[in-house]
Amino acid sequence: MRGPVLVLAVLALASVIGLVWRARNGRFRASGGSGSAADDARDARLGAEDLGVAPGERATFVQLSSEVCAACRSTRCVLSAVAATEPGVVHVELDAAQRLDLVERFGVLRTPTTLVLGPDGAVVGRMSGATDRAQALAALASCPRPRRDAAAR
Repeated sequence: MRGPVLVLAVLALASVIGLVWRARNGRFRASGGSGSAADDARDARLGAEDLGVAPGERATFVQLSSEVCAACRSTRCVLSAVAATEPGVVHVELDAAQRLDLVERFGVLRTPTTLVLGPDGAVVGRMSGATDRAQALAALASCPRPRRDAAAR
């Protein structure tokens, strides 16, 4: 009788872990003061020399990916589309294996991990796992819209 109860307990625990994992997948988490390595790096800034391209005027999605990651491909499509339709937004995809300095600096534990940078290059938050358009737009809402030139008014 102990065997079936143990199997049911393990299945229940695995189900709970799976549901929590699924709920956190792609969700934006703003940088805060929790004391984690990722939050300790929140004051760090990434610029053109780190990214290989100029950061966006409003926001930059810095996606750390790996070659064998299916979720990385879908996240790339989503973030590229958002960057193409939202003014002042740039999407940069970096290979985590080639950028271990950033992986360690920002405490990346899985791919894809997307760092959301504000206009000054500061990390305002992050997303881990597959990201959909709604999640990307929610993350973008944490960044200010670029100001229009006074001459354009």
